Amino acid sequence: MSTYMAKAGEIERKWYILDAAGKPLGRVAAKAATLLRGKHKPIYTPHVDCGDHVIIINCSKAVLTGNKINQKIWYRHSGWVGGLKKVEYSTLMEQRPEKAMELAVNGMVPNNKIGRTAMTRLRVYADTNHSHSAQKPETLEF
Repeated sequence: MSTYMAKAGEIERKWYILDAAGKPLGRVAAKAATLLRGKHKPIYTPHVDCGDHVIIINCSKAVLTGNKINQKIWYRHSGWVGGLKKVEYSTLMEQRPEKAMELAVNGMVPNNKIGRTAMTRLRVYADTNHSHSAQKPETLEF
């Protein structure tokens, strides 16, 4: 008996909605990364992009456990000398909660072509309004 290998043309992509209200940021991001990679499917193949589309709503209501809201910092560098910029997560969650969720999910997908392609299927919204009702997404409870 041979091992089944999925082919790119045979993949059927579904749409899922994850509600982040009252849930830890990392738990929602881990679930989204699993769906984006396709690891929840029985036809999962590591070298083939088998993932689905994910919509995350209510990112502004996601919580950071412990003292992370005060201690966690997002660093980025402009490339110039002295160009290190840092933003505390308390500020980030107030001003750009979608960016905080994208950073969390991006850290959980592989750093290669499959991970970059998977991130294009992620849609993140701060509140409950989204424009993807035509795709008939399923709401996932976890």
